[in-house]
Amino acid sequence: MSELQQKVEQVIAVLTEATHNYAPIIFANSLGAEDMVLTDLINRHKLDIGMFSLDTGRLPQETYDLMQTVQTRYSNSLQIYFPSAEEIEKYVAQNGVNGFYDSVELRKRCCHIRKVEPLRRALRGKRAWVTGIRHEQAATRSNLALSAYDKEHQMQKFNPLLEWSNAQVWEYIKQNDVPYNKLHDRFFPSIGCAPCTRAVTPGEDIRAGRWWWEAPENKECGLHAGKVVLIK
Repeated sequence: MSELQQKVEQVIAVLTEATHNYAPIIFANSLGAEDMVLTDLINRHKLDIGMFSLDTGRLPQETYDLMQTVQTRYSNSLQIYFPSAEEIEKYVAQNGVNGFYDSVELRKRCCHIRKVEPLRRALRGKRAWVTGIRHEQAATRSNLALSAYDKEHQMQKFNPLLEWSNAQVWEYIKQNDVPYNKLHDRFFPSIGCAPCTRAVTPGEDIRAGRWWWEAPENKECGLHAGKVVLIK
């Protein structure tokens, strides 16, 4: 068995056990490369895990194209959550349509409205959630665990790809003809909202294109910044 196949078997084992012990469980699908691996595995193995994505209203067209592809290719329906129109209108009235460039505080407020609050609605009534985050992605993710209790949302959180390398993610995608965001082919390793994402240059960190005007320790939107209790 290849190293990649071993990794795949481990992911399936983690997710299968999660469905047995923490149902109902849901997968937060950002439509990044890692999340497309999980999308394919969940559907291929018919795991009882719901799936949702957050439409912030500022996503690149390529992300919307992939969103539609996921809806038509996979049987597991992708539920879409939107931010509060009233809160967006207030934010823009007070700070301008691109006010998030002005300070870390305003950027995080924008992320809270467009991502964190819709996430809370998506997780409501669930006992666990799944993400595609990996240790390699950012300094802010170096201490995460494969499974941990998320105090912020009062549920279990699973990160089954935590130990995967970027090369392994792409090996799986290529081997299994998994659809992916075409911005990846244009040197966008990490893709968020269009105004907050740029391509990276050779040698740059894979998260360098996200909120590139901020220090690395600030580069989280709040989705994965909640307090967790590690399981030993």
